[in-house]
Amino acid sequence: MLPRVALSFLLLLGLSACSDPSLPYLGPDGRILAFGDSLTVGKGAARDEDYPAQLAKLCGCEVVNAGISGEQTAEGRKRLPALLDEMQPDLLILLEGGNDILRGVPSQQIQDNLQQMLLDAQSMAVPVLLIAVPQKQVLLQSAPFYKTLAKQHDSLLMDDVLRGLLSSPALKSDAVHLNAAGYQQLATAIYHKLKEAGAF
Repeated sequence: MLPRVALSFLLLLGLSACSDPSLPYLGPDGRILAFGDSLTVGKGAARDEDYPAQLAKLCGCEVVNAGISGEQTAEGRKRLPALLDEMQPDLLILLEGGNDILRGVPSQQIQDNLQQMLLDAQSMAVPVLLIAVPQKQVLLQSAPFYKTLAKQHDSLLMDDVLRGLLSSPALKSDAVHLNAAGYQQLATAIYHKLKEAGAF
């Protein structure tokens, strides 16, 4: 029963508000670039149980998993432009910053790196769904700079979904990674967010 209740709660969190940016229709021919660290790789779950693989099943389009475990935003900032150029995606899902937060990288530095990634996507007319990562606190709260960046760049934002998932022991494989059920709920919340924005 708990997973169903949690899923309903997370879906409500994932739904767009009226003021959220809209997306061009992607449909089954769309290509999504899922960029990030071990949460994108799917650490803590079996192969094909990562959120990009599960999102692909939901949307019926191509979702490229471009996650690298342990990556920090400074490394991601260098890696992203070539990937955008190579993949020519219709949408970028950006889920990065967790390793910086765990290692105590200053917030302004993380924000600057993420901002450059958003600018790189913007320069290629690639819309972005930005997923906020929680700060390192007893009571998880999303780092506030994600909301700032989304507003500055008119990007879609999922501010509370990852925080909610990581607050549930039943959905985690360890302290900072999800399990298969957690990644499934993340994929479902992302799909509903994109659908509300007009992508599907």
